[in-house]
Amino acid sequence: MIEIVAEAIPVQAWLPEALEVVVYYAEMVLRLVLAGACGALIGWQREKKDKSAGLRTHMLLALGSCTFTLVGLGMADGDIIRVVQGTLMGTGFICGGVIFRQGPSVRGLTTAVGLWSLSAIGVACGAGEYILAVVAALVAFAVMAGFVRVEKRIEPDTRDQSIPVGGSGDAGQGPGES
Repeated sequence: MIEIVAEAIPVQAWLPEALEVVVYYAEMVLRLVLAGACGALIGWQREKKDKSAGLRTHMLLALGSCTFTLVGLGMADGDIIRVVQGTLMGTGFICGGVIFRQGPSVRGLTTAVGLWSLSAIGVACGAGEYILAVVAALVAFAVMAGFVRVEKRIEPDTRDQSIPVGGSGDAGQGPGES
């Protein structure tokens, strides 16, 4: 009886297709895991600094960007550029939520730009650009973790100051306004 089944459906006919499907989904999982790992790397640094967007936020943002990219690539008539634009616009909306004005100062810009960069890293993971994604995540981590020391050496007295917003004077006024 085993011989009859084996003769009716030869292994050579379905095995290559089955392996192709397995490899396809394994690569999708790899892309998602890599996006999550890149998000975790940057998110861990932000969590350690007790910032408003930490480990989970960064991981979820990278996973979401990667997933949108994978869906866009899988659509037969999908326009991947529109998917990337939508992903980055949505990320921009989220980034706006972490920027706060406190009196004459603005806080959260580094976190917002980090999230925006991470969205691009998630898109790179989804597109299968593994080396680009890993290098970008390592550079972003180095900038966020290591450049604080550089900033301290450049201007130790002013590094904790925030960016002033508004104030007095003519700055920001249009023609004819006083």
